[in-house]
Amino acid sequence: MTRAYVLIKARAGKSPDVAKAVGKIAGVKSAHTCWGQPDIFAFVEATDERALANLVLAKIQAVDGVLETDTHIVIEG
Repeated sequence: MTRAYVLIKARAGKSPDVAKAVGKIAGVKSAHTCWGQPDIFAFVEATDERALANLVLAKIQAVDGVLETDTHIVIEG
């Protein structure tokens, strides 16, 4: 199992809607809006790094209002 934190920059005023939409995607365990940058922290799980890439590139980045993502793979813990 590959786990990661995905930091999401959202279009101005769209953070709550983006977090809600991202949170509904299979593999996303949580998505929370935050003050400051990034706008949203999402915790995700995928079967492997290829599936993680698909989750981020094809699903999370496709959400209306997502401007940018930064993915940090968990290495232990």
